[in-house]
Amino acid sequence: MRPTRAILLAAAPLLCAAGGDWKTDIEFSRPMGEPQTLDAWVPEGKGPFPTVIVVHGGGWTNGHKGTYVTPVFEPLKQAGFTWFTIDYRLSPKHKFPAATDDTFAAIEWVKAHAKEYKVDTKRIALLGESAGGHIVAYCGATGKGKRSVRAVVDFYGGNDLLALAKARGLPKNMQGFLGIGPEMTPQAEAALNAASGQTYIRKNMPPFLFIHGTEDQAVPYRQSPDMCAAMKQAGARCEVYTVDGAPHGVGPWEKNPAWQGYKVKMIEWLKAELK
Repeated sequence: MRPTRAILLAAAPLLCAAGGDWKTDIEFSRPMGEPQTLDAWVPEGKGPFPTVIVVHGGGWTNGHKGTYVTPVFEPLKQAGFTWFTIDYRLSPKHKFPAATDDTFAAIEWVKAHAKEYKVDTKRIALLGESAGGHIVAYCGATGKGKRSVRAVVDFYGGNDLLALAKARGLPKNMQGFLGIGPEMTPQAEAALNAASGQTYIRKNMPPFLFIHGTEDQAVPYRQSPDMCAAMKQAGARCEVYTVDGAPHGVGPWEKNPAWQGYKVKMIEWLKAELK
């Protein structure tokens, strides 16, 4: 369910009371005249702080900066990070690479406004879930220079879209995202490969933490260990945190205390990589 503006505003004082400043609806880009915005949590203290840019899921077609990925907000806040949660253009109106271009724009904006938001530009990580996991994996693997980040946390992202399509078919949301039809043509295969983070694995890419449930019916669990294995073969660093028995989505994970260990692992890993 999409939270109303009233709910988001009601939560803001609670966030501020926890020791920081909660800033909302900040425009970071205006591609094709459409404003893209982000929300920011800035901790108290001098800084600069390690920073995380959060990218929501929603099958590339739904959601916004206040949906789906919200269970990670409180752990990031309590850990003392500066963090941002961003919007991006959705499909099918906006096809790939619009979503990844918007994420790159957010990275560049965060670096350009580092002083204002107490950002340590050398300690920035991307974190995304589901479609957001796919986006951060792609951006982490391909981003260089001003678009590069120090680390990536990928929650059950589709990292090899060709393998995913061969296993599950070509759903309408994937067709709309890539601008392809329902048939697995050579053109479709090329588009799937071009949009996959796994295609761009290289030795000097940032380290990845993959977090994935074994009972994921939307994105097969193997997507995470398979990309990690390919990264290690190339000489890159990665780790897979398996959530046994968990389905797709951190929202459903909130219902089971046995699945909450990922929050501790996520923060420990980010602190180690952004030290």
